[in-house]
Amino acid sequence: MTDMDQNRTQHPEEEMSPPSTRKATKRGGGDPATRGRTSIADGVVEKIAGLAARDVVGVHAMGSGISRTFGAVRERVPGTSKSVTRGVKAEVGEVQTALDLEIVVEYGVSIADVARAVRENVIAAVERMTGLEVVEVNIAVSDVKLPEEEEEESEPRIQ
Repeated sequence: MTDMDQNRTQHPEEEMSPPSTRKATKRGGGDPATRGRTSIADGVVEKIAGLAARDVVGVHAMGSGISRTFGAVRERVPGTSKSVTRGVKAEVGEVQTALDLEIVVEYGVSIADVARAVRENVIAAVERMTGLEVVEVNIAVSDVKLPEEEEEESEPRIQ
């Protein structure tokens, strides 16, 4: 009798038992969360940050005047949607991210308070949704929205 035959005869109940009652062989080993990598695109972080920044009271718009103008023209094209990433730039690494935001604030609000609230809201949203550590959020206030300024809503030239 060979060693293999001896092993079979020592545990005949395992050989005869149906597959559902046999001990499962663990494949791969380890925590499933450690099997593989997750990468998050810059654009994903930019969208999250843009939406979080717009939620803050006192933020009128995102981006510089020229980017808002181009965005307004682009939004008029059928089939396009509002760009939530306007005014947001992200650099994403494997475990950390850094953000630059350009905002327009409402006249009369405390810019320091709005910037603080934007920073807190953006950091909380990005870290909660992505698991990345936000190492910095730089905020540039590019304009202030005056109460008497009309939105750039022009009348169509052709009716």
